[in-house]
Amino acid sequence: MRIPRPRRPQRLPSPALVLSAIALFAALGGTSYALAVGSITSREIKDGTIRNRDFKDGTLRGQEFKRDSLGGGAIKESTLGTVPSATTADGLTLRVVVAANGAKSNDRGVVSVAKLAEGRYQVIFDRDVGACVPVATLVQNPPPPNNPDAPGTGQIAVARIADNANGIRVVTTASGGAFADRAFNLILSC
Repeated sequence: MRIPRPRRPQRLPSPALVLSAIALFAALGGTSYALAVGSITSREIKDGTIRNRDFKDGTLRGQEFKRDSLGGGAIKESTLGTVPSATTADGLTLRVVVAANGAKSNDRGVVSVAKLAEGRYQVIFDRDVGACVPVATLVQNPPPPNNPDAPGTGQIAVARIADNANGIRVVTTASGGAFADRAFNLILSC
């Protein structure tokens, strides 16, 4: 007769083995995937799901917003700072003094000045000036010594350049209306 062997008690798998098996099945099952930094495209984002807290401070610029998309409540007054005067506020005024020969001085936001012909000048700024208001005045030269009360004479006109959003055309004439080289001040209020 055969004597039955005593049965060994069955051992349960260790908790570490159970967790590693679950992790292995999850990894092989493809239930999730990792994204490389910067690999999310606008196609993958649903409209209205991105919030301010999702962006790193200082990473959004003004050109990335639609016109009038930010209301007054979206701008914190504490971030605006103070502006001592309109002539020193960045983005509020652009200016240049142009000599009769087309040389520029005392400029702000000006890329170039060109004298195109007698009494005709072109001023190119570093930004779109389509929404700016241009104001130009002739520079008053000292009167001749033999007539100290003589006023400066001439006329000036400004216009936007149709094919360049950054440009302003200036025309100066003598008091009779003929084109004449004249020094002028040009200020754009934006």
